[in-house]
Amino acid sequence: MVSRSCSSFLELASGNLLDFPPTPRSLPRVMTIPGILTDIDESESKDDESNFSSSTSRERKIVVANFLPLNAQKDPKTSKWRFTLDEDSLVLQMKDGFSSENEVIYVGSLKVEIDVSEQDEISQKLLEEFNCVPTFLPHDLQRKFYHGFCKHHLWPLFHYMLPICPDHGNRFDRLLWQAYVSANKIFADKVMEVINPEDDYVWVHDYHLMILPTFLRKRFNRVKLGFFLHSPFPSSEIYRTLPVRDEILRALLNADLIGFHTFDYARHFLSCCSRMLGLDYASKRGYIGLDYFGRTVYIKILPVGVHMGQLESALNLQSSSIKVKEIQEQFKGKTLILGIDDMDIFKGISLKLLAMEQLLNRHPEFRGKIVLVQIVNPARSTGKDIQEAKSETYITTQRINDTYGFQGYEPVILIDRPVPLYEKTAYYALAECCIVNAVRDGMNLTPYNYIVCRQGTPKINEAMGFTNGSSNHTSTLIVSEFVGCSPSLSGAIRVNPWDIDAVADALNQALTMPDLEKKLRHEKHYRYVTSHNVAYWARSFMQDLERTCKDHYKNRCWGIGFGLSFRVVALSPNFRKLSIDHIVSTYKRTTRRAIFLDYDGTVVPQVSIVKSPNPEVISVLNNLCSDLNNIVFIVSGRGKSSLSDWFDQCENLGIAAEHGYFIRWNRILTWESTPVADNFDWKRIAEPVMKLYTEATDGSYIETKESAMVWHHQDADPDFGSCQAMELLDHLENVLANDPVVVKRGQHIVEVKPQGVSKGLVAEKVLSTMIGDGKAPDFVLCIGDDRSDEDMFESISRIASSSSLSTAPEMFACTVGQKPSKARYYLDDSIDVVKLLHGLANASSLKPSSTQHAQVSFESCV
Repeated sequence: MVSRSCSSFLELASGNLLDFPPTPRSLPRVMTIPGILTDIDESESKDDESNFSSSTSRERKIVVANFLPLNAQKDPKTSKWRFTLDEDSLVLQMKDGFSSENEVIYVGSLKVEIDVSEQDEISQKLLEEFNCVPTFLPHDLQRKFYHGFCKHHLWPLFHYMLPICPDHGNRFDRLLWQAYVSANKIFADKVMEVINPEDDYVWVHDYHLMILPTFLRKRFNRVKLGFFLHSPFPSSEIYRTLPVRDEILRALLNADLIGFHTFDYARHFLSCCSRMLGLDYASKRGYIGLDYFGRTVYIKILPVGVHMGQLESALNLQSSSIKVKEIQEQFKGKTLILGIDDMDIFKGISLKLLAMEQLLNRHPEFRGKIVLVQIVNPARSTGKDIQEAKSETYITTQRINDTYGFQGYEPVILIDRPVPLYEKTAYYALAECCIVNAVRDGMNLTPYNYIVCRQGTPKINEAMGFTNGSSNHTSTLIVSEFVGCSPSLSGAIRVNPWDIDAVADALNQALTMPDLEKKLRHEKHYRYVTSHNVAYWARSFMQDLERTCKDHYKNRCWGIGFGLSFRVVALSPNFRKLSIDHIVSTYKRTTRRAIFLDYDGTVVPQVSIVKSPNPEVISVLNNLCSDLNNIVFIVSGRGKSSLSDWFDQCENLGIAAEHGYFIRWNRILTWESTPVADNFDWKRIAEPVMKLYTEATDGSYIETKESAMVWHHQDADPDFGSCQAMELLDHLENVLANDPVVVKRGQHIVEVKPQGVSKGLVAEKVLSTMIGDGKAPDFVLCIGDDRSDEDMFESISRIASSSSLSTAPEMFACTVGQKPSKARYYLDDSIDVVKLLHGLANASSLKPSSTQHAQVSFESCV
């Protein structure tokens, strides 16, 4: 069923947005079937090939962001647009992390609106001069996309602000969501105009473009795609309130590598994937990976850095030196505290001012001696919340200055205007303390900028009055614990911005800190900032993306799902869907057959409330068992009593219960138990441990079998249940280390069972018995759906290749569902399994049409 959001998505633009038009430039190789590559049509002109080769002579990186790294200005005289590179843009600075041999192409919007009549000309100009591909969004779409869904839905939510009431936040608007989808589609179209999917790497940035990976993955199954989120990712309790939560998660999982600034943000994302999509994650040789339909989506945790060269160049400007002297003169004899923040409700400016007020109230000795310079960058969005925050900032500032100021002294200086970089660097260099007090922020590079500027350069040090090469290489940082850069700044004074008293105490600590301690803290921070700059961040992310994508062509890929539920399944090249027609053909020309069937999830649906087999299953099993050439076994983890009752009508059916500990060849014979395990004293040790975890884990329970004990946690909290399962596994392995048992973790279970008991042992025993009786099998079919069935697949393959068989039997190891498996074939679900069994049963009732050997083939994956 397509969700409501997907339905709306499919209705946009009077058609399915995922039905892409042909890419408007020739590619050397084109995907005609998802996952299958074919050479370019030889009829294409040589001119087309030569045109394209010139653009692919170097390895290319396609960087996609909401805005291009450009500044635009219209000449009032000529009405012509002039463009310059935006040196402050992160996506431009990160180019330093790429090899000089790489070609970098930028895809994004301009910060100005361009008339439709000028768009083609400007597109060509920007591509030729700046390697930029602009995405021109219509005015109304841009407003709904950026100022609507991005700034009024995603931004507040990702910063933990819920629209509890209309006065605080906007309720979810499906029209704005549709605009978000449409805008992402336009960005994807622009990427497709320039991408060579086999060679290029695509790096998508930030929350504006979170569903873009789905569009690209839909068009190019093996696209090399990374995504980095520059904002916080909220906890699952916050994120799950978003009506389109699943669509966004699935879209992000269509990337190969997903980056976050901190482990907290990554942990929240992984928790959402676990709780909402049921996905497991694990650390693989130091890298966190999510298994998603055969693909491994890796998680990268690395905070972005600053551009050292840009800051040092700004410090060396003559204008910076002049500004330093002006500031020194203005605040002569006073200690400078600096704050630089966007006008935003999450930056905590008013809380910072309240802490300053508290400091002056508690410590009169600071009055007239300290000044807080608060630079307010222009707001990036509009709305009632911004106006309220601005008003509160001005009112608080005025109150502090009226209360604690006097003639010639204002304790708080508010600079509410665009401040050029050279002026900011001057304030950074002179400030004894920098405070970042945001209540929630993605990264915030203000502390990094401050550290670099406090280190200074010879020229700025000279302007500050330091001679003979000496300078004040000290810095004091107060950083909110809710800011992304906080974990990397271990020498900073970390504060809870909501605790006004604690922030005031931190200011006092910073102002009275000994110079030696300031110097040691500064040196520690400066070493980190210089070694983890923006180039290091970009290079590290791209190296991990290359590593992640190196195995793209080892697996067979195809797309499944509609709308934003689209995803790519990646499986072994030899993995095929089992064709009923061809297996029936093989079945007819064989005479000694062994058939092994799992129960739950194979002959009956896993999600079925009624666990007993229906009359159709009983009938088809009886038909198969009535053929004297067949030996048919149900191999299950369930207890023998349940299986005996359910299959009482199947006289000739073999049953293996409790993963093969008990075996019965038919209804007449008695149950046999595996001789490898006859001592169950270990249960007296395992049961109290399991009870302990059951009492501590709501929703869990113990299943006691004759040969095994199973702890289930599928009804427990996903995160807590998984955590408890790992602890229980470790606990049981320790206390049962000297007992002949195996402790295994499965899907929502932890099981203890005797060593040597497995479904694979059942298959080995049955096949070995047939060989020993002189009736070596010439046809083996094994179907199962979970991890325990993988033992059967492995066993039948091993026996089939053994030297004891003169002729290898026809082997059909088949898993249920498209997923990584040791089986070579798959069927979609239990319905397909029953259909296949019907086909075999019908063939048993007919005479063999021929004994001629025919090559078995299988349906192609579409």
